[in-house]
Amino acid sequence: MQKNTDGLKIEILAPSGGFDSVVAAVRSGADAVYVGEKAFSARASAHNFDSEELKQAAAYCHIHGVKIYVTVNTIIFDDEFERLKKALIDAAKADVDALIVQNMGVARLARELVPDMPLHASTQMSVHTPSGAKALYEMGFKRVVLSREMSKQEIAQCAKLPIETEVFVHGALCMCVSGQCYFSAMLGSRSGNRGYCAQTCRLPFTVSGKKNSHALSLKDNSLISHLDELESIGVTSAKIEGRMKRPEYVAAAVRACREQRDLGFVTDETMNMLRGVFSRTGFTDGYFTGKRGISMFGTRTKDDVLSADKNLLSKIRQSIKDEVQNVEVSGKFTAHIGRLPSFEVSDGAHTVFVQGDNACEIAEKAPLDKKRCISQLSKTGNTAYKFKNIDLEIDENCAVAVSALNMLRRTALERLDKQRIHVHNYKINENVNLDFTPYTPKGRTVRARVQKTKIGTGFKQCELVFCPLYSDLKELERLKLEGYNVGVEVPRGMFGREEKIAEKLEQVKSLGIYDVLCHNLGALYLAKQLGMTLHGGFGLNLVNTFDLLWAEEYGLRDTELSFELTFDRINALGGNLDRGIISYGYLPLMLCRNCPAKSEGIDCKTCKNHSKMTDRLGKTFLLKCDRNCTEVLNSVPLYIDDKEISKLSTSFNILNFYVENYVENVNNIANAIPFSMLKDKFTRGLYKRGVE
Repeated sequence: MQKNTDGLKIEILAPSGGFDSVVAAVRSGADAVYVGEKAFSARASAHNFDSEELKQAAAYCHIHGVKIYVTVNTIIFDDEFERLKKALIDAAKADVDALIVQNMGVARLARELVPDMPLHASTQMSVHTPSGAKALYEMGFKRVVLSREMSKQEIAQCAKLPIETEVFVHGALCMCVSGQCYFSAMLGSRSGNRGYCAQTCRLPFTVSGKKNSHALSLKDNSLISHLDELESIGVTSAKIEGRMKRPEYVAAAVRACREQRDLGFVTDETMNMLRGVFSRTGFTDGYFTGKRGISMFGTRTKDDVLSADKNLLSKIRQSIKDEVQNVEVSGKFTAHIGRLPSFEVSDGAHTVFVQGDNACEIAEKAPLDKKRCISQLSKTGNTAYKFKNIDLEIDENCAVAVSALNMLRRTALERLDKQRIHVHNYKINENVNLDFTPYTPKGRTVRARVQKTKIGTGFKQCELVFCPLYSDLKELERLKLEGYNVGVEVPRGMFGREEKIAEKLEQVKSLGIYDVLCHNLGALYLAKQLGMTLHGGFGLNLVNTFDLLWAEEYGLRDTELSFELTFDRINALGGNLDRGIISYGYLPLMLCRNCPAKSEGIDCKTCKNHSKMTDRLGKTFLLKCDRNCTEVLNSVPLYIDDKEISKLSTSFNILNFYVENYVENVNNIANAIPFSMLKDKFTRGLYKRGVE
């Protein structure tokens, strides 16, 4: 499907956690489905698809004229790349229509293995600006799945670009921007970036001490009533979330989308089905409309669970029990005495021709009746086809057995199936090197990330000190003049302020400050356009050698590695790009566009950027807001000592000072982390225990 600026209808894209959901989606009218690869799916608890199941699903979809996309949308480590290689080749052999990927290394490997297979950028890439979409387009991606948190106006800016855009229109909302959540990983080693999210955000959290508060739980998203708006601004695909949900949910959601798109409204019956099959105290369109706040929050209640009763589910199952005959074909039947009968069938793109085994004879009794002939040939039964017309060329007084007619029809449709199954026939290059020499650092330096410009003289010892991009320009200039090696950090959340960020980068550059820390593709693209020095941030989730090769090719000087890597995996990484780790600081666990404080009616004037969130065990998490997004910081700081750092194949370590108030007194960077802070509780993060 091309971008629908040329009048094409918006694609309805359905989730499928198993083959029964594929069938439910197709029979309910989906234009495309997306399924998870067995080992590398961001919904690891779904059934997902092995190579044989994937072939079966792709064949079923293609016969029905439905596209199938495969998600390989997790971060993937070097020691998993042999399995990944097989998974990508299996997807190509199944002839799927596109790969949905999170990881730039996966995209790079896929390009080498199957150069012609279309790539879609997963919402896990956290792309939420036109610059990020432009970067993907220039790298050869066909489509970008935009972040769920974007407004209509922000989506429209991306939809103007040549790259296809895909928008979530129904289903669960994570509190955190997809791809930027580390909460589940830090609490229990179950990484959302690996498909093992423990749904921490559905647990009780309070900001003001209110009982039974769920400060991180949002209602389900539903933009179904806005499909015409999405179509009019040029969005290519309307995506339904829910690979973990039952087939009945898939059927109800697809049906609602089809009705809204094709009829202009959703019937009451279908809307009641949709609410009943799954809801969290209703739905929200708050991000799309820009009405963020308390009304977006909700939990799954007992009433929500009870509404999905057996009668409702049975009714939905009944609606999809029969095969949908959604492929129109035309036929031509020929029967001449003394010759083999034949049947030609065409779907407009493919044509098959079959002949009977025995020649037609002169009728001894009743000759072949034309009406009966058409009736018999039209019995397409449990197939995808329905005949719009059948032309007949039959000699008078000609006899053909009914069994012969049935055989001709059955054989013709089976052959048509085989032709429709194979769409792409990808060329596969299996000779891709997966062996790399581990990186050897030439030296090691210390860097710092600070939240204010009043810092002590000890920070002059840092190779780089990254200040917030929105710092006062005079203060940045002062630091530079006083001998600090200053860079700037672009916010992870760039929603709706790309132009301001580009303008600010130009101003910073005019001061002679060129180093920019970037956590997403949009930031990298803007800084690269300005000729600044690119440093990758942890938000890029770079975890494997192919990631680092991509980063080097894109022009990064160096990068922070994801803190979901273990020390052993860090030391095994190849490539020549300099890399480092965060060795101290309160790690950001979530990037939220809707502030958790708003769940309890607390506004920015009341908060004054001093809010804290408490979990059911009494642990406190600081909320740091920049009036665009809120960072949820871990309850305790990360700390890795110099002895452990010295054993790593890294070229720098970075100290995060998010909330510390003493940094203006630091006169020696070696003493920047006071021991008094570590007497309390601290964490060594995931560097030793790793993630699932």
